[in-house]
Amino acid sequence: MSIEDSSPNPRENEKNTSPGRPTKHFAAFAISAFVVLAVGAAGGATAMKLTRPNVEMAPLTPVVITSLKDSNAIVTIKGNVAEIYGNKFIMQDASGRALIETGPAGDDGKLVALDEPVTVQGRFDDGFLRASYIVHGDGKTDALRPPPGPRPHGGPLEEAMRHLKP
Repeated sequence: MSIEDSSPNPRENEKNTSPGRPTKHFAAFAISAFVVLAVGAAGGATAMKLTRPNVEMAPLTPVVITSLKDSNAIVTIKGNVAEIYGNKFIMQDASGRALIETGPAGDDGKLVALDEPVTVQGRFDDGFLRASYIVHGDGKTDALRPPPGPRPHGGPLEEAMRHLKP
């Protein structure tokens, strides 16, 4: 007994019974959409990380100026502005005075006012404090710039060479 197809075009029946083809297009579209969303999310997370302020502004307890040492650690000091020199100013508390460097944000000399009480946070190195944040007496906070990381050192070979020089 033989079964014969009576339709004029035998391939016509195969087109209607092929369930895999539309599913393949949908799967490819879904995977492409997922990849695009994942790349966008990763790019957005990277952009947020690069533009977000540093976590450095932690509420540190202010220390007295005479206790500052060249350690390049984050410190907070509190006192009054004694003198202003462009982007630098002298800050004074009951124990002494310190030179505060504000970077380009203080170039006009109007970042702080004379005799203004301020709290400054930053890194103390080379005899002056590189300010990252200034908190004014009224509570206004100025974020100046991200603090520089530790200064690079030359490693053990360069350290040994420094000791050999007369």
